[in-house]
Amino acid sequence: MDSRLMKGIRRSWWVFLLYGLAAIVFGIALLVWPEYSLIALVMAFGLLALLDGLVSLLSAIRGDLALPRWLLVVYALVSIGFGLAAVVWPMEMATAMLWLIALWLVIAGIARIVFAIQVRKLINGEWLLALSGALALALGILFLVRPEIGLLAVMVWIAIGALLYGVLQVVVALRLRARTRTLA
Repeated sequence: MDSRLMKGIRRSWWVFLLYGLAAIVFGIALLVWPEYSLIALVMAFGLLALLDGLVSLLSAIRGDLALPRWLLVVYALVSIGFGLAAVVWPMEMATAMLWLIALWLVIAGIARIVFAIQVRKLINGEWLLALSGALALALGILFLVRPEIGLLAVMVWIAIGALLYGVLQVVVALRLRARTRTLA
């Protein structure tokens, strides 16, 4: 193995471990405190949008433009408005974002079902496409009728993803550490 690569791994395996442990803690926090975690995520997203809007507005004022000035100003104002709304009303913004996801799922579900009907004579297994459309449609309707279930489901999936990511990072860190010790 390349000695420079081995030296780099020897010095930095702990970074993977740190990322993994942080992701595991994040995942557990999401599961234990989903409401607070949701508020924190929406507010963090709002702060990013606010910062992005301010930087875009500054770029429009300074004149260092990659876009037409009017478009950059509109983008900046929308980003600032969204960012402020997310920081001031995080739960309402989370619900609004979920409504958009719900509408998208309803439209996507209907489109998949219609497509499955259209291709039923061309392919075998079109029922799987129709089933995926029915599931998307049902999930979209569920989110529209009971948005609190949708918000909780999103938080649980993010938590599961964070936990899996964290465990994988810890395993990678420990394998890298063990590998550098056997070659030392």
